[in-house]
Amino acid sequence: MELLIVGINHQTAPVSLREKVAFTPDQLGHALQDLLSRRDLAELAILSTCNRTELICIAVQQNTTPIVEWLAQYHHLPLPELQQSIYVKTGTEGITHMMRVASGLDSMVLGEPQILGQVKDSFTHAQLHKTIGPELYKLSQATYQVAKRVRTETAIGENSVSVASTAVTLASQLFADLSTCNALLIGAGETIKLVARHLINAGINDLVIANRTVENAQILAEEHDAQAIDLSGVPLHLVNADIVITSTASQLPILGKGSVESALKKRRHKPIFMVDLAVPRDIEPEVSDLRDVYLYTVDDLQQIIDQNLTHRADEAARAENIITEAVQEFVDDYKSLQALDTLVRFRKKNNEFKEAELDKALRRLQRGEDPAELLRSLANQLTNKLIHAPSIQLKQAGKDDRHDLLLAIEDMFQLGED
Repeated sequence: MELLIVGINHQTAPVSLREKVAFTPDQLGHALQDLLSRRDLAELAILSTCNRTELICIAVQQNTTPIVEWLAQYHHLPLPELQQSIYVKTGTEGITHMMRVASGLDSMVLGEPQILGQVKDSFTHAQLHKTIGPELYKLSQATYQVAKRVRTETAIGENSVSVASTAVTLASQLFADLSTCNALLIGAGETIKLVARHLINAGINDLVIANRTVENAQILAEEHDAQAIDLSGVPLHLVNADIVITSTASQLPILGKGSVESALKKRRHKPIFMVDLAVPRDIEPEVSDLRDVYLYTVDDLQQIIDQNLTHRADEAARAENIITEAVQEFVDDYKSLQALDTLVRFRKKNNEFKEAELDKALRRLQRGEDPAELLRSLANQLTNKLIHAPSIQLKQAGKDDRHDLLLAIEDMFQLGED
């Protein structure tokens, strides 16, 4: 039996296909048991995220066709559509792939931390539904340890590489304690949703969300215990805003130099950190001329992100070295375990020889025979028993010109030369 990983990801398939083969949490239990019962598999886990779906198997036979057919059938997809996006990882390559995925080295955003939790969830689901056994359990534990090492021994996840997280990181650098700051977000789209989440995680307590359609702002505000307003209320709240981040679809600026300057006077020139993530821009460029405004555009953030990605790439090289070492250790341990059964049977057989000869010797001792002669006889008999089968095999190896076997025995028993 061998590790077999069958999957698709952001490198092999467009999102339109990836979303079709994704498994919801409600589907996972049935899918795990259904595939395991239908195919020649011993163990199974399913990793399913927005960027990848992978069937992680311990397979009796290395035949991927039935697995791909099942995946297409389960999601009601034409088989040819799926086949062209499938990749297969086996053996050592599969172990390496699993560890790279969990460490964020195979992610769309290099070093992203969420994937480790998703990998853990996939194995947890497999344990819950009893589709995981000793092989995948051992792989899961080794994978977690490697991902933890990568996180602690490299800086692959330390620098922001999304506009939302980078904006909040910059705010944290300007203000020592974000929990004392007020934030005003203008817009209610996906980018602002991410910004809101990052701000809340960073400690922001006072959050106002402004949008042209106040109902959309209200939906987002309810998620974060924030206040929702329409755009007409922006000037009033701008006075109290330490952080302003905008991302709307407006064709004209939402904030002009005059309104920001007026707010600064009322704030007694307490600084405002502003980030304009919109294209076209929501904030007039002239606002950056104001003395107490720190204004960043999406292009400014992209420069920072590019620098951070370069740094992450450097750290990724260190992470790859950690994974290479870990894979070799895992493979060596696995090979040792394969030899363990043979070793147990070897010891058992020779222990039986010992017990049999010892019983004979004890009976002779009870009959009053000479102890010294008994010990000599016990040693001879035990030695003959132990070397009998190997001696026959050695002679046969000589007849068959099995020099490899002769050399292996010399090495195993450290015979050396006379």
